[in-house]
Amino acid sequence: MDNITEIAFQIILYAGNGRSSAMEAIQEAKEGNFDEADRKLVEAGEELTKAHGFQTKLLQDEASGEGANVNIILIHSQDHLMNAMTVRDLATEIIEIYRNK
Repeated sequence: MDNITEIAFQIILYAGNGRSSAMEAIQEAKEGNFDEADRKLVEAGEELTKAHGFQTKLLQDEASGEGANVNIILIHSQDHLMNAMTVRDLATEIIEIYRNK
C-alpha cells in the first residue's frame, strides 16, 4: 500500500471516530445528559483534529511540490472528513437546542 493510501485510511479512521462521537453527543443531549454530550463533542473535536492533521500534511506536501497521485480512496477520505466536520457542527447546534428546551 502506498503512503497516500495509508494517509487516506488514517483520515477515514479519525473522521469516522469523530462523526460517531458527535452522533453519540446528540443522543446524550436528547436524554438530558448534557455533561456527557459536551464530553462527546470534545472527543469528536479531538478525533477530527487528528484527521485534519493528516489532511494538512497532504496540503503542505502539495504546496511544496511533493504532491502525490490522487486516488479514489483519498477522494473518499476527504468526503468523509468534510461530512464528519459538518455532523460535529450540527451536533453542537442540536445540543444547544436541547439544552435550551
